[in-house]
Formats: sequence, C-alpha cells, structure tokens
Amino acid sequence: MTSIPHGTPGPPDPLRALDLPRLRRRTSMKWRTYPADVLPLWVAEMDVPLAEPVVHAVTEALALGDTGYPAGTAYAEALAGFAAARWNWHGIAPERTAIVPDVMLGVVEMLKLVTGPGDPVIVNPPVYPPFFPFLAHADRRVVEVPLGAGLRLDPGALEEAFREATARGGRAAHLLCSPHNPTGTVHTAAELATVADLAERYGVRVVADEIHAPLVTPGVPFVPYLSVPGAERGLSLMSASKGWNLAGLKAALALAGPAAAADLARLPEEVSHGPSHLGVIAHTAALREATGWLDALLTGLERNRRLLARLLAERLPGVRPHPAEATYLAWLDCRDLGLGDDPARVFLDRGRVALSSGPLFGTGGAGHARLNLATSPEILTEAVRRMAAAVT
Repeated sequence: MTSIPHGTPGPPDPLRALDLPRLRRRTSMKWRTYPADVLPLWVAEMDVPLAEPVVHAVTEALALGDTGYPAGTAYAEALAGFAAARWNWHGIAPERTAIVPDVMLGVVEMLKLVTGPGDPVIVNPPVYPPFFPFLAHADRRVVEVPLGAGLRLDPGALEEAFREATARGGRAAHLLCSPHNPTGTVHTAAELATVADLAERYGVRVVADEIHAPLVTPGVPFVPYLSVPGAERGLSLMSASKGWNLAGLKAALALAGPAAAADLARLPEEVSHGPSHLGVIAHTAALREATGWLDALLTGLERNRRLLARLLAERLPGVRPHPAEATYLAWLDCRDLGLGDDPARVFLDRGRVALSSGPLFGTGGAGHARLNLATSPEILTEAVRRMAAAVT
C-alpha cells in the first residue's frame, strides 16, 4: 500500500472535485432515473472522480486489449494486504477466496452452499432493500429480527430466532450486514463474537455482507466477522466497489473461514465467469494503490456528516439523522414531520430531492428515509434547503 510522507499534502477531497453540470453528464442509474430538475441523493453512487491509480490500471488494460476472462489471485492478495494494514487482520488466505460477480450475487451463491430451498435466512431490518427480493428469488424464507436499542443488534431476539429456525434440525443462515446499511452502525468485536457464539450453538451459518468495510470513520475500529472467535464456519463478501465507487466495474470476493473452506470449494466453477476482468483489475488497483484517495474521501465524508447534522438542526429540526460510524449514507428519522410512512415521496414530489424510501428497508423503515451524502457540500446544502421548503 502506498503511504504519504509526513508533511506532504494528501490528495484533495474527491467530493469537491465535480460540479453539478458535469455530474449531470453521467448516464448511470443515479443520474438517469429522475428528471433533470431532481437532485439525486438516493442510490449508492458517489459524486467523485475515480482514483487516478484505478484510471491508469483500466486504461492500460484497454490499451493492451486485456479484456478477457478474470484469473489469478491478485484481487485476494490486494485485499489481504489492505486488511492487514487497515484492520490489523491477517486472516485472508487467497486459497479460501473466490471471485464472484458482485456482493449480492455472491451472497446468494454463499447461501446456496449452506442452505436449501425454503430454508430461513435471518436479516436485521431496517436493512439494505435488495436483501429481500434476492432472498425471495433464491427461494429462501426471510425472517426479520429488527435491530434493537440504539439501532444495534439485539442478541436476545437473535437467539430466539436462531433457536426457532433450527428447532427441527433444519438449516438456517444469518445474513449479517456489517457495517450496517442504512444506519452506518459498526458492529463491535463483542457484538460479532456474540453472533458467532449463537450461530455455533444453534447451527446457523453466518454470511456477512461487508461491502462498506473500507468506509469506516477514522478512529472507529472495523472488525471483520471472520476475525472473531467462533466465526470459523462463517462466510464473507467483500469488495472495493463502495469504497472507490466501482459499481460499474463488477467484481467481489467471497471469503471462507477455516472451517468453511470445504463449503466454498463447492462453489460452481461458472460463478467465476461472471466478474469483469476489468473490474478485478480496477478493484486490485484501488486496494493496492489508492488508499490515499480513500483517506481523503473519508475526511470529506466526515465533514459532510457534520454539515448535514448542522443544516438539519438549523433548517429542518423535525428530521433526526442517526449517528453513523461508517458508509456514506444517512438514516433520517422524519416521523416528527408527520409525512406518513414514506417521507422520501414528499421530498421528491414537493422538493425535487430523491432519497431512498424508508419502508423498502423493512421493519423500522416507516417514517424514515436514507440520504446519500457522498456529494459536494454545495449539493448537500441545496438538497436540505429544498427539503425544508417542501414541508413549510
């Protein structure tokens, strides 16, 4: 990994690099779903330029015509180096990894390895909305165990769900979102160890979606699920996609704990055909060479969190953002505004600001909305101005 010598200015804040006219030239989902008068602060795309090492790696591959099928363990080795330097975790063994098309498709493939049709999969709403349709399409039964006090995992409720799910000797899994989307909660080592202990006690297999792991606020420790005692049978999905804005360059890694290696070895060979070779190249470059860019982004995101909290307190005090330690997402409690179950609809219709609809996140989502704050301070300020105007 690259490092910046002491006293040398780091990379500029990527959140301040692009203005609105340039962003509107983009053709991705974020910028083409709504009309041009709408400020889109919904889907998980960042308003940033790509890190230069990523641009260089992809450009070089294109110049070489290196656009075939992915191969090798470079991605896994890059993630192992990043994890060792960033989280002091040395537990990634490339032989216990597999490239998969993206995190959600990887989640489905991992669940196919450890559960069967109709088996229960426990989730903790409010949680990433695609969990629900992906599990349903895979013919798994969703069991909601809502977050508890402080929007943190509820060990008592988890234990009850684990016990019921395996009471007749059947198979069950826990799809863990870590860090948690949409709340930005970073699960502690003790919380994760409790999950691992319960999973072992009741025979539940844990599959951890850790896509937001690079986006933890400086000073807050991220604990990989597979690093905690008792998680040896766990499976994890990681990616550079969210941290470096690479959703269009498809690639992710499935990781197995030591006791889950045999499960991962049963992954069908054709799954490895789905990732983009250019995606693997881009993600590898990000993890190896663009950590300075990531640090600048994390600093900018923390500034935006503080800015959002101040703007809401001044202009829209009826909206309470949940304190977040990770992601670039803000979970907004709008219930005091009296806008019904789906305040995002009101902000869109009256204020021309697109947020993610709270009810889509499952139990606990009504009266809430999710805001993507990975944008410029100017756009964020204008969005709050519009939201305030929409309810006055």
